[in-house]
Amino acid sequence: MTEAATNETGIGEAGASRPGISQVLAGLLTDRVAGDDPVCLYGYDLDALTRHVRATVDALPEPFRMFYAMKANSAPEILEALAPHVAGFEVASGGEVAKARAAGPGSAVIFGGPAKTEREIADAIGHGVTRLHAESVLELYRISEVATRLAARVDVLLRVNLTGPFPSATLAMAGRPTQFGIDESVLGEAVAAAKQLPGIRPVGFHLHSLSNNLSAAAHLEMLELYRGKVLEWESAFGIRCEVLNVGGGIGVNYADLGAQFEWEGFARELKGFAERLPRHWTEVDFECGRYLTAACGYYAVEVLDVKTNHGTHYAIVRGGTHHFRLPASWQHNHPFTVFGVDEWRSGAPRPEVRDAPVTVVGELCTPKDVLARDVPLPRVRAGDVLVFQHAGAYGWDISHHDFLSHPHPEHVYFRGGR
Repeated sequence: MTEAATNETGIGEAGASRPGISQVLAGLLTDRVAGDDPVCLYGYDLDALTRHVRATVDALPEPFRMFYAMKANSAPEILEALAPHVAGFEVASGGEVAKARAAGPGSAVIFGGPAKTEREIADAIGHGVTRLHAESVLELYRISEVATRLAARVDVLLRVNLTGPFPSATLAMAGRPTQFGIDESVLGEAVAAAKQLPGIRPVGFHLHSLSNNLSAAAHLEMLELYRGKVLEWESAFGIRCEVLNVGGGIGVNYADLGAQFEWEGFARELKGFAERLPRHWTEVDFECGRYLTAACGYYAVEVLDVKTNHGTHYAIVRGGTHHFRLPASWQHNHPFTVFGVDEWRSGAPRPEVRDAPVTVVGELCTPKDVLARDVPLPRVRAGDVLVFQHAGAYGWDISHHDFLSHPHPEHVYFRGGR
């Protein structure tokens, strides 16, 4: 169930007393609620982001590396904050290649995705991308043709859609029919092609099988499966693996923000795992997105109306799934805090709901515009602000921004208390 809190004393007190709202964010909201337009903004705490990412990366033993999967949030401010602390960026389009290069001109870039065009491959080679992840035999030929035309030699990982079975997680990326990777049953054909095609050098494998996994034990189990598979392939196909990309897939627990993936213990167990790896596996890459950036972001929206229809209480906000599609996409109640605002500048009666479950909906003309459903609240009023926590990943980036042509939210990045 989504946790929510309200502060009955309004905006005069320090925001630090409100669960999930920092002093800086409270000051920002206090400023915005005094303005003429309803509050609708994303706030990103760059200090919290860099602290979390540094701790995550510093805990990794050799030969593990952490790449940032920028599909989670590709804002330039986020990328520039991350560039000094991660091994590089994982991208999935030519546009992301350009963003990665702008944020970190010297950063390593690895390029995945199931539908790379010749132009994207050529641009990636021109930008000095570190490695491409080939997702089919045809794509191997396409990379080879482009590289040969450009007189280049490109390091390639073969992305394999494993047979499984795998530990359970929110999303399965392999072990079942998906558009991702090379079916394990035809891997021999792909390895043979990769070894003979000009312009490419096969250096290892990319295995991304789960998404939003919350169990450290399950993730270690999956890594052991990967290790055994690659050792088998080295023997069966006469290939030497230098780089193993184990994907991302480490999740965020939106249902209970206090019970997250136990990274420190996971990293300690990785030390023993690393000791069992062949020495010629010089690099093992993670490519995490959500796990790195989710906690730094907030989506704050003003309640425009509170009403009851057919026994269900609704808080209708300025914003919705066209700004923050994650809750509808994942079909969960996203956690939020009520930022109480005592001032009511209208002469109209102020609607409110007390001690009852409330469904939070947006301004779109569709009943699917839901951010949280039937959340018990002590009180919510028109004019209060709802602050959705852990909104720094797959929020703005995956949303249909221009549906109904509503204004976009403000984006505010704060660092050093400002």
